[in-house]
Amino acid sequence: MDEREQRYYHSLYEVAAAVNSVRTPEDVLHSIVQNVADALGAKGCALMLLNPDKSFLLHTVAYGLSDRYVRKGPVSADKSIAEALEGRPVAVLNALEDDRIQYRKQAREEGISSVLSVPVLLRGEVIGVIRVYTAEPCHFTDADMYFVGTVANLGAIALENARLYDSAKKNYEAIRLDLAEWRAALGYEWMAEETVLPVQE
Repeated sequence: MDEREQRYYHSLYEVAAAVNSVRTPEDVLHSIVQNVADALGAKGCALMLLNPDKSFLLHTVAYGLSDRYVRKGPVSADKSIAEALEGRPVAVLNALEDDRIQYRKQAREEGISSVLSVPVLLRGEVIGVIRVYTAEPCHFTDADMYFVGTVANLGAIALENARLYDSAKKNYEAIRLDLAEWRAALGYEWMAEETVLPVQE
């Protein structure tokens, strides 16, 4: 096993541990992009999700990129490496000249040379992309793409877990309020898990 493969295994372990942890969803996603960038020796990495009508990609979390670059403007789903949204990884060797890069001027200012864009899929549907940015021209290998794709799947699981947790939390609050109303309708006072009946006249 070469050094890069060892980094991949280590990073996958770290990402899986983060997904299975009690950390906040934002912390988990940040761990994902940081591990991807570190494993590939890249300048930075970002996770972007499609907006509801799937016309734009929204920066959800980024690592190694300046705020100026992250907030450079709306990232069009049609103009920014659109093939990745069809479900396959796309490597761009020269980000400064390839017209699939929407913000080439900003990429030059950020010091970006190559970009790898890998779809994030949830139940077979593309919900966003993970993008890897390198400072030097990079010929991404199949192993690189496979690694980032695996991490992207773990990222989708993390996002789904966050959605389910949020839904469960809202459902719990709704049930709690329903119980409180039901108890009030019975005319009882509930204190410290003990039922106190109204005083009989």
